[in-house]
Amino acid sequence: MKKRKKVICLFLCICVLGVGCGSKTSERTQDSGQQAEENNNKENQEVKIGFSFDSFVIERWIRDRDVFVSTAKKLGASVNVQNANGSVQEQISQIQYLIDKNVDVLAVVAADCAALSDVMHAAKEKGIKTISYDRLILNGDSDLYVSFNNKAVGTLMGKELKRDLPDGGQIIMIQGAEEDNNVKLVYQGFMEELEGSNLEVVYEAHCKGWRAELAVDYLDEALEKYPDVSGIMCGNDDIAAQVVRVLAEHRLAGKVQVVGQDGDLAACQRIVEGTQTMTAFKSVELLAKVAARYAVSMAKGEKLSRINSSINDGSGDIPFCMLQPISVTSRNMDEIIIDGGYHSVEDVYLNVPRED
Repeated sequence: MKKRKKVICLFLCICVLGVGCGSKTSERTQDSGQQAEENNNKENQEVKIGFSFDSFVIERWIRDRDVFVSTAKKLGASVNVQNANGSVQEQISQIQYLIDKNVDVLAVVAADCAALSDVMHAAKEKGIKTISYDRLILNGDSDLYVSFNNKAVGTLMGKELKRDLPDGGQIIMIQGAEEDNNVKLVYQGFMEELEGSNLEVVYEAHCKGWRAELAVDYLDEALEKYPDVSGIMCGNDDIAAQVVRVLAEHRLAGKVQVVGQDGDLAACQRIVEGTQTMTAFKSVELLAKVAARYAVSMAKGEKLSRINSSINDGSGDIPFCMLQPISVTSRNMDEIIIDGGYHSVEDVYLNVPRED
């Protein structure tokens, strides 16, 4: 139990965002009274949250949805979930639908981080609080951004490849959707970490819409050009699954270092089996719980607290609750994943004996 608490604490937001005060005592007293009355009225109403997802192509979004909805429900809120199935126009239409439904708070996993600014501003004009969930909506002036330190994800990937490939080598990058701002941040952290090393990126590709199956053709093409590749950086663990399958067909599984992110169960299994090197673990359950609690708090007119950072979305700085990823390898699998309660020992070691 102590280990589990230690792991979970690594993710917690720890700082407080300052709030400015008025200049006159009487005005402050009056404003405080009005705010208290508004808060009391909101306390007596059911909180309505709209949540628009890019798609459920990536398995983790289903976990995000379920944990967010259950957490919000426990806090007395209802959640209207919309799935855009990867269509930007459909997502804009669904967000407008949620605006028309007069939700109190709108959370969005953007299909295209640069295409939703207008509809997000339309929500704010209706008095709806807005949350960029995991992906930063550019120029959206969101009231809150809740995500992980995505640049650190790339840094962790780069560090592990440098550790396992001290003599250097050729690196292939098969990343996620270019429209996802997180992909750019991961790329930045990864490339900065490789600077000055003997690792050379020789091939880059992006899986449009985060469709992991596209990695198969990309890797086949890359291996024709670079058969002596030493490592492969994958945009997430779904992509890593496809990469490892192709490597197995070429009898290279376990010989080429593969890194990914998310901490999926299948990725943890591949890590203990020796076909994937690491995953940048992100507790999506914690992310969803934190976001749901903030959403309910915002709907009730409460001030944001325990926000540990800010980020510029293009329109200005917005509050950023930034959670930290952890590098998970075979060396710390038991400590982080199993002792942390994220996956069971039976599931992780399903296909291989566990070393004591």
